[in-house]
Amino acid sequence: MKKDKIIFSLVLLVVVIMLGIFWKTGSISLTGDEAVKAVFLANGQVYFGKVSAQNSQFLRLTDIFYLQVSQTLQPPQSGVQPQQKIDLVKLGNELHGPQDLMEINRDQILFIEKLRDDSKILKAIHDFKNPGTSGQPAN
Repeated sequence: MKKDKIIFSLVLLVVVIMLGIFWKTGSISLTGDEAVKAVFLANGQVYFGKVSAQNSQFLRLTDIFYLQVSQTLQPPQSGVQPQQKIDLVKLGNELHGPQDLMEINRDQILFIEKLRDDSKILKAIHDFKNPGTSGQPAN
């Protein structure tokens, strides 16, 4: 009887240690879904993507998009606000050639939002992935 308790305790201890290791390395997804989420960072940047793993220090984001705001080069007429163009950009084509994966330090995350099914961002992502299905650009 005492031997059974010792074996049970050892097995339980090994399971707890293995779960801790998997959780720390990000091998277990704690999000439970594949929804696109908006991740708002302390520097003002917002990334849209799938949270594939989380642990106590990092959040892993894949299938990443972000907004890029640019102004027209022409000076505006007096009293007219300068035109801004907002584009949805797929991560990966930048000069430094990043992979479509970010591990974001949790200290830099302000909050995370799950996007509604009728979100304009989700529509733009869908249009980017499926060109020609909506007839409108993904801007």
